[in-house]
Amino acid sequence: MAARIRKGDTVVVISGSSKGRRGEVLSVAPRDDRAIVRGVNIVHRHTKPTGAGQPGGIIDKEASIHLSNLMLVDPTSEKPTKVGFRVLEDGRKVRIAKATGEVVGS
Repeated sequence: MAARIRKGDTVVVISGSSKGRRGEVLSVAPRDDRAIVRGVNIVHRHTKPTGAGQPGGIIDKEASIHLSNLMLVDPTSEKPTKVGFRVLEDGRKVRIAKATGEVVGS
């Protein structure tokens, strides 16, 4: 299955405790249908000191969020949009924004 959301995309959260927040996708786990988005779904991790120079304490980090709770932001209109696919004349399969029909990404 082709990936509708990829690393580097700007997405908006449409459901959950982080609803309405925008961020850049840092990584995607297609097997689990989850992604890590910068500044979204922040959790606290209590860590022990490990080795020299690694202090322990409470660390804030991004946890993964299910792909069904994310929606791609259209680069032209800056609004959330569904993602479709189109095959170009040269044979490449590209993602398009359903709202505007523009090609998303490269």
